Amino acid sequence: MRRAIALARRAGAAGEVPVGAVVVADGAIVGEGWNRPITSADATSHAETEAIRAACRAAGNYRLTGATLYVTLEPCMMCTGAIFHARIGRVVFGAQDPKTGVAGSVLNLFDSPLNHHAAVEGGVLAEECGALLKTFFAARR
Repeated sequence: MRRAIALARRAGAAGEVPVGAVVVADGAIVGEGWNRPITSADATSHAETEAIRAACRAAGNYRLTGATLYVTLEPCMMCTGAIFHARIGRVVFGAQDPKTGVAGSVLNLFDSPLNHHAAVEGGVLAEECGALLKTFFAARR
């Protein structure tokens, strides 16, 4: 999660919402990403999708069975779909997202009858992850 926080800071420094993510497989980071929808002009460039894309390239496979995704903010619906399609086995997130989070805040897609499920754990370094977001949005107001 510490690496994901560092990547979130990178996103914030670029003017993006400060969210970072890493994919870990066999004890090593195999993909990482940070929010880049503004700089990439791509609405799908969330931290999770960027990390998943990098991990898939590294693995040479679109399936990341058994991998863990660490992300500083509760995943949204789009990212959860990507997590399920990649067959990621576990998701660990920091801060809850009361507006678009679908790991329990608004909805819980991780507890749905969809084909794939991932174990999910929230609240890891939540205060630190949440502080990044609060500071970022306070500066914009």
